[in-house]
Amino acid sequence: MPVDKILVIGSEGQIGTVLSHALRQIHGIAHVVTSDINPPRNSVIGYFEKLNILDGAKLHEIVKKHKITQIYHLAALLSAKGEQNPRQTWDVNMNGLFNVLEVARQEKIDKVFFPSSIAVFGGLSSKINTPQHGILQPQTMYGITKEVGEHLAEYYFNKFGLDVRSIRYPGLISYQSLPGGGTTDYAVDIFHKAVKNEDFSCFLKKDTYLPMMYMPDAIRATIELMQAPVENLSMHYGYNIHAMRFSPEQLLAEIHKYLPEFQVSYQPDYRQDIAASWVESMDDSAARTDWGWQERFDLAAMCKDMISNLQKIKHNGASEYDEKMFL
Repeated sequence: MPVDKILVIGSEGQIGTVLSHALRQIHGIAHVVTSDINPPRNSVIGYFEKLNILDGAKLHEIVKKHKITQIYHLAALLSAKGEQNPRQTWDVNMNGLFNVLEVARQEKIDKVFFPSSIAVFGGLSSKINTPQHGILQPQTMYGITKEVGEHLAEYYFNKFGLDVRSIRYPGLISYQSLPGGGTTDYAVDIFHKAVKNEDFSCFLKKDTYLPMMYMPDAIRATIELMQAPVENLSMHYGYNIHAMRFSPEQLLAEIHKYLPEFQVSYQPDYRQDIAASWVESMDDSAARTDWGWQERFDLAAMCKDMISNLQKIKHNGASEYDEKMFL
């Protein structure tokens, strides 16, 4: 049987760092090519290609050079950072995705993964148990690009038969990388500050609820969706997936079980308005029915694992996650 050759675009980001490692474990180091506009932070494991996603010719060259059969396209500017430069956010997020879809169409790529987000919701969207086919009314340029990206994904499937698959990620929490400019990133940074015995200033109000997910669940959901038979899928835009819902105040209470001296203050800024426009929980019954999605981590299990792994990193004297420590 032919062997898949996978390209991960945006491999140095929050998701890409962990997903690349997981894909190498499944498919083998030689069958996963990583790429990013930034050089690798740690020693390269396997093939790495420097890539600006706006360079369609370079992307095409990489796909042909490595005989790529699947693409995981993760390169994007996130919500908070995106609001600082809306034009650049549109350019990177939309033209980058268009380059990927066009190369995939031309080279007859088997599957493409494109991450969507809870940022597609807002305005009149239902806040609790938001339906799969509910109102999409994004309030940020990031959310707008994700909504349009979903339409493009469905278009390329219907028009060209390109198998594009997507998940509407909630806020993602991981120990493997530092915050990358998202509104939900407080829930990552707070752990780093807690383990370092540093005070934390939260840019959201203490009672702001958002849907969240621990990175191991997010990676497993991504891979399970990509492994699902195409005939089982009822859509080729973003699937809702849900794991947990909490506020900064609830997260702090859980952290205090391990680090009771940790101090947090609340100084809401422009990101509070972004968070207030988003939903608090999602109806993910379509994902559960179509490809068997099921979360494994709740708030308590996530906090325990986060703190344990960050303390391991600190004990080893590392400034950040090093993949070799966890091989």
